[in-house]
Amino acid sequence: MSQKFNIGTNVRIIALPTHLKTADPMPMLRSPSVLELGSIGLIIDRKPGNYWVVKFGQGTFLIEDRYLEVISSEST
Repeated sequence: MSQKFNIGTNVRIIALPTHLKTADPMPMLRSPSVLELGSIGLIIDRKPGNYWVVKFGQGTFLIEDRYLEVISSEST
């Protein structure tokens, strides 16, 4: 089943990429240890190539959709 990602959707990290790229005006690569599996964030923008700008408590990152799952309203 294909997941439906939209701006304003809450998502959970289901796998960590090898590096995280910040969504700052001057992006930086960060260690994936900044986030934990299961971290919950909010999609705030879409970028080309299946990447999403996701805001977490630890910062805002560009994350590929394969590392995310939509949190349904029943699971929150």
